[in-house]
Amino acid sequence: MSAHADSRKPHPPGTVAWALADPLRAVLAAIAIITVITGVVEVPFGGPLLQVLGADSTPETRQLFGTVGMFMVVVGGLLLHTLLNPVPSPEVVLWSGVQKAGAFGAVGIGVLNGVFAPIALVVAFFDLATAVLLFIHWRRLGARPAVGLSR
Repeated sequence: MSAHADSRKPHPPGTVAWALADPLRAVLAAIAIITVITGVVEVPFGGPLLQVLGADSTPETRQLFGTVGMFMVVVGGLLLHTLLNPVPSPEVVLWSGVQKAGAFGAVGIGVLNGVFAPIALVVAFFDLATAVLLFIHWRRLGARPAVGLSR
């Protein structure tokens, strides 16, 4: 080994080491990235996506779909940000899970009411699975109920 190699600082763990250290956290980070990308795509391409989901593409539905996409970017970005921190915020993980569970319910209700075609259930069940994983991760973070909120 050369003197040059011995004088180097240890290299921080890379992405693979980080992912192997906590696979659930890595999967959730990947889902957060997918959420951001999907939200970004929904804003300008809401019309074609609504058609794929079997919904009407009107100015109103495209506007609403774009607004939902914007919130997906924000929630997905916030989740990714906290997952990349040395200690993720349990509150962000919890509320991201609530958002995903709510998305499952909203899309499911949309299918039941004929707003979306049954193909949209693929999206709904992906959101449900993500919510379950987020709640598992939240529990692993040692989350405790908030104190001082009762009167």
